[in-house]
Amino acid sequence: MPKVLSLRSGLGSVLFWSVISAAFIGPGSVTACAIAGSTYGLQLLWVLTFSTLGTVWLQEAAARITIATGNDLGQVIVQTYAGPRGRRIAWALFLAIFLGCAAYQAGNILGAVSGLALLTGFPVPLLTIVVGLVCVVLLWVGSTQGLANMLGLVVFAMGGAFLYVAFGTPVTPASLASALVTPAVPSGSLLLINGLIGTTIVPYNLFFGSSIVPTSGDSATGESNGQSLGEMKLGIWVAVILGGIISVVLLLAGLLIPNDFSYAHMAQVMTSRIGPWAGSLFAFGLFAAGFASSLTAPLAASVTAHSLLGVPKNSLTYRAIWLIVLTTGLVFGLLNVTPIPVIVAVQAINGILLPFVTVFLFLAVNNKSLLGDKYCNTLWQNIAMGSVVLVTAVFGLWNVWLAIQAI
Repeated sequence: MPKVLSLRSGLGSVLFWSVISAAFIGPGSVTACAIAGSTYGLQLLWVLTFSTLGTVWLQEAAARITIATGNDLGQVIVQTYAGPRGRRIAWALFLAIFLGCAAYQAGNILGAVSGLALLTGFPVPLLTIVVGLVCVVLLWVGSTQGLANMLGLVVFAMGGAFLYVAFGTPVTPASLASALVTPAVPSGSLLLINGLIGTTIVPYNLFFGSSIVPTSGDSATGESNGQSLGEMKLGIWVAVILGGIISVVLLLAGLLIPNDFSYAHMAQVMTSRIGPWAGSLFAFGLFAAGFASSLTAPLAASVTAHSLLGVPKNSLTYRAIWLIVLTTGLVFGLLNVTPIPVIVAVQAINGILLPFVTVFLFLAVNNKSLLGDKYCNTLWQNIAMGSVVLVTAVFGLWNVWLAIQAI
């Protein structure tokens, strides 16, 4: 018998799916959103509207597949494309996700260490080593979920402080509403647009989110004892929209730092607008966002390998994958590179990889022989998902073309 959506189950689902919004509100979001506001004002606000809705549509589709079949997205793709062709597709998707996670991890470590350096004043190499060792220990023993959730709450608290700051910006409700829905591509903004998309619609979250959906129950009806279809939809919509609101207020706060964005300046703005504690909250929040994502990105790479390639969980290969991703981020931290340009660039890389991943999700969620009519996409869902695939492909290819011309 299908589960009834109650207030308690609905709130529980929102908390459950907040892991997705906590995963994309990392140093990349803080940096890309604030730079967008600092450099282009409200002109790129529409990208956050598009990205937030795109995250909802894609995450909902991936979770719907899991609820309907009992298998996660990677397993469904492998089942759909059997034989040598299927193995090639699985490897290609894994390598794309692995590359995205490694790139993302560079930004995560740099953001976490930047926050700690701002908070403590300790040397960056020392902080990088400490953060790396703690990540290794937590990932090795598997005690990451509770800590990631706690740090996610700190990030949301930081978002609340930014919301207060955003009310002090000279923006009218009419101009805000217009910017949220009016596309604009100002000169020189293409890389940042890809960055805003890549830091919100995180490709690895599609596999990570699909893998954590509770699937015990009646696979024939698609209703799970852990979570029903209605609970999943409510949880994803509310949790991701809240994450999108935080991204918007981060952009609005960036308006207060015209053309000279840095983490130190952002902390100064928080301190001057709210009080001395707010600057410390920003520094700790930046660390928390980076550290929580530093746990989820390597883990997501290994989870994707398990899903697509059948790598056993907690095997040496499984651990080697997350260790390589983690090491990539540590190398960037130890090289003491300037964090902000790297963080924007790696988010753009994820934005370019996104269409490659979403095409296979689009095909899987329209497979009636696998999902049946009840769980396949409707016409409007196909239009919504298709627009995400099309827009991300256009901007991604545009960036690649500009890079080729530059070479």
